[in-house]
Amino acid sequence: MADNKKKRGAQDRALIALSESYEVAYWSKKFKVTPAKLKAAVKKVGHSARKVEAHFKEQRHMAADRARIAISEPYEVRYWSKKFKVTPARLKAAVAEVGHSSKKVEAYFAKKKTAKKKKTAKKTVKKAGKRKKS
Repeated sequence: MADNKKKRGAQDRALIALSESYEVAYWSKKFKVTPAKLKAAVKKVGHSARKVEAHFKEQRHMAADRARIAISEPYEVRYWSKKFKVTPARLKAAVAEVGHSSKKVEAYFAKKKTAKKKKTAKKTVKKAGKRKKS
């Protein structure tokens, strides 16, 4: 659908042509967004329909209920990994341990962080004590 109307193969269907009004109408209806939002998304992520769809999914996620972490969705893993400042593997391990609740996962990481701080504080106290004895 992107440029040559005679070629209707898979490559042509995978692109969004903003120059064609019927395509803007089609993709706007398909993604349930206004033409202006569609144009802004295409400008941001490119003409690939797959990338634009992923962009809208991520936008909906940000506006949706943030109480549950769905590990099966890659955009959610990216979002929560960035939010908690951890790797996707650590996020998945935390969800496996405490469940899909974002509050429980946040508490889990906070608990880990404080335990790590206490451990390093004990080490520095021990080192300081050894120096005084010498």
